[in-house]
Amino acid sequence: MPSEAEQPLPAGSFTVPARPERSVLLERGPELAAAFHAVDALVAGAAAGGPARGGVLVLRGDPGVGKTSLLAEIHRMARDRCTVLTARGGETLTSVPFHLTRQLLQPALDGYASEGVHHLFGDHFDLVAPALGLAPPPPPSAAPADPQGVRDGLVRLLDRLADGLRDRPPVLLVDDAHWADTETLTWLDAFTRTREDGRLPALVVVAHRPLPGDGGPRHRTAGHAADGAGHADGTALLTGLADRALLTLGLHALTSEATAELAREALGAHADEPFCRELWTVTAGNPYETVELLAKVRDHTLEPVAGSAGLLRNLAAGARGGGLVTRLEALGSGPTRLAWAVAVLGADSTPDLLAKLTGMDATELADHTERLRRARIVTPPPRNGGASPHLEFAHPLIATAVYGSVPSAVRTALHGRAAWALAEAGRGPAAASRHLLEVHPDDDEDVVRRLRAAAVEHLAVGAPDAARRCLERALAEPPGPDTYARVLYELGCASLLTAPAATVLHLRSALALPGLDDTLRTDATYRLAQALAHNNQLQEAARAVAAEAARTPPGTGRRRLQAAHFMYEGFQATEEDGPGRSRRLAELTAPFTGADNSERALLAVRAFDAMLRGEPADEVVRLCDRSLADGAPARGLGWTNAAWGFEIPALTGIAYVFADRPDRAEALFTEAVRAFEISGWSGAHLAFAHALLGLVHRRRGDLPRAQHHLEEGLRLADRVGDGLPVHWDTACLLVDTLLARGRTAEARSVADRYAFGPPWPGAIVLPDGPSVLGRLLLAEGRAEDAVRTLEEAAEALTARARHHVVWAPWPFDLARALAPVDPDRAAGIAAEAAAHAERLGTPTALGEALRCAALFAEPAEARALLTRAVAHLAASPSRYEEARARLDLAHATGSPAALARAAALAATCGADALAAAAVTARASAHPRE
Repeated sequence: MPSEAEQPLPAGSFTVPARPERSVLLERGPELAAAFHAVDALVAGAAAGGPARGGVLVLRGDPGVGKTSLLAEIHRMARDRCTVLTARGGETLTSVPFHLTRQLLQPALDGYASEGVHHLFGDHFDLVAPALGLAPPPPPSAAPADPQGVRDGLVRLLDRLADGLRDRPPVLLVDDAHWADTETLTWLDAFTRTREDGRLPALVVVAHRPLPGDGGPRHRTAGHAADGAGHADGTALLTGLADRALLTLGLHALTSEATAELAREALGAHADEPFCRELWTVTAGNPYETVELLAKVRDHTLEPVAGSAGLLRNLAAGARGGGLVTRLEALGSGPTRLAWAVAVLGADSTPDLLAKLTGMDATELADHTERLRRARIVTPPPRNGGASPHLEFAHPLIATAVYGSVPSAVRTALHGRAAWALAEAGRGPAAASRHLLEVHPDDDEDVVRRLRAAAVEHLAVGAPDAARRCLERALAEPPGPDTYARVLYELGCASLLTAPAATVLHLRSALALPGLDDTLRTDATYRLAQALAHNNQLQEAARAVAAEAARTPPGTGRRRLQAAHFMYEGFQATEEDGPGRSRRLAELTAPFTGADNSERALLAVRAFDAMLRGEPADEVVRLCDRSLADGAPARGLGWTNAAWGFEIPALTGIAYVFADRPDRAEALFTEAVRAFEISGWSGAHLAFAHALLGLVHRRRGDLPRAQHHLEEGLRLADRVGDGLPVHWDTACLLVDTLLARGRTAEARSVADRYAFGPPWPGAIVLPDGPSVLGRLLLAEGRAEDAVRTLEEAAEALTARARHHVVWAPWPFDLARALAPVDPDRAAGIAAEAAAHAERLGTPTALGEALRCAALFAEPAEARALLTRAVAHLAASPSRYEEARARLDLAHATGSPAALARAAALAATCGADALAAAAVTARASAHPRE
């Protein structure tokens, strides 16, 4: 790592308390001891060369109780041994995405040269740097950044920073976290979740006011973090941080004794007991109010004796609320207008912007600033003589009181001027948007334009909630008739990944209004169908695109909608006329050569449908080949393309897998993982890509590798939410893989954890869910339940003419289950499955059909059938199925050599139970004539 990282970093955003520093804060011994212990453990772990032993500390207390002073003391205590990074939330800044993240990380990154910064970001600089303000947002033509990918990139960045700062491990101090932006809290939530080694490479100290439902300050020990996705609001996120904290410390007011000590330190030892007692009564032991009141006593040169105690209550009224506002107004209109501007601008209160907002020249600004400083309303100059980057209130209570005191009309005007000033300063639409959110609606198309531009920037940095707020505010302006539908469309697109139900509402509204041209109507309908499908409304999705396709002129737009229509109808678990839909799809695509992306997309849907129907594999492969360009997704049909979605290349790869071409599928799915990781799509998309790779390795018989990818897919999916389609597909494949390995109890555990079983979702499962569940029930010895489940699978799939015996292997398992009790029916099922396998023509299907048929043949014929099954499977990519057939043939022949080959192949596949059975059989085998 660069040596620059070892240089001292800026102190951050905390204001040094107005009173003199003390070595130990009054009545904060337990809190300081806990912080010291946490810092000591962090440093000791880093010095030992192992994983740092960080964690989370939470400081919770009422306004003015001393959270900021305690954080400042922790900062002083840790700065000689640690890299301390600080940030503070602001009441008017909660809508600014990544505001606190930038405060925390930008100073740390300033210690690195350009090459070092890029090294820290790895392959994700283009994705994450815009969120930190280190690079401009991608152009509007680029796909929106995945919020989870940005979050994960920020987690990796802090991990790498911590790894490069082992000599000075990072301590993150976050003040006023109740006003933190959601994006920062989501990042901290993700960063502080339990790691594989159970340790955190940094100490995170979060201070905030009591949350709704807290019931006041309290002490509590650490709990366990809840698994699952990040929460939607700040309160839930802060609660999650407290749940996994090493300690949550509730800060209480000072006792009368501590208040008296403060009084005598500030006013002299002659401060008497009645005066100190009244001081404590008036301030209720609040440290901030106590210090402020003592400063007023000094200013008024009151003697701290019993005779002055009666004056304290009136003096205290000027330290908070209306009294503070009265005190501000007494300074004159100039300081008051300046304080109002600071309240509106917040962290942007630089001299240039303050001048534009107030109309003051530099001399006036300096004079009024000094008067505000003397009145302890804004912070004094830094003691080191340096210049503060912006003007700041001395305490958040002051900021709240001043902002609330600005007349409504004036406040709105100031926000409007602030938005204009930021734009004039070249800060971009996103920076100005928080002010535009506060401006009264006024039919101003320029405000609509700027809010739409801000939404684009927010989406580009992975902040869809911020984009949604801008577009909702733009609708309230409102836009003109020609623009209204476009804003609704943009709002629907902004909500697509995070709120499918809201997306449906916005896009349907947009489509019901004039203002969308043919291209936008097609795109809005396609995205509407995606949102409906994500919301498990496949029928509605299919109907929406079908209706729009019927009114769309022939061409690429109509074909795009037709592709979505056939896809979503085919994805449904049940449909009225599956064979008819398949016939119409085949007729539509028959003349297609893959001339453009709309033809390629329809060919991919047709290939997938042909595979499910069990049509000849050669035809399926031909269709797959035509849906690609030189063996890869065509430009515009890639995995991360927002116009078409990842489903199109996924359908092609899945069809390849079940056409016995896993080599081609692996190339596609490996590229999917790479594309999603580079683009930062680390949620459900990446989870599905791992599931698809797991499918490839399961079909090849590399069961441990398949299990690895499937478990990784579930881990990623679990972070997104519960009950997602990717959960069903991945759990189904993992159950099947674990059964192949002989791990029935583990398969049952997975099935129970993900509720794998009826009621089934509205979409088909990869592979057929009831078939795999039937296989699990057979492995558990629950034959009657298995037969019932497999018969239900047979009824549903036969009605739709879906006869792929490897995708849906119910015939083979049902025949085996029925063989002891109804051999004639079982033999008929096996014969029908063999006919479907002949039509399909893949070595895997033929080998599995012959192996099943051998169950119902005389010994000599059975050996012949099994010999042919082994030959087919040896020519297939399906090593596990080959091992099973070899074991069956070895049992039929009694050949020790054949048993040895079966055992070796099963062991290579990771089929532990199958290998063990072959070894056992070999030990007791006697060669047959």
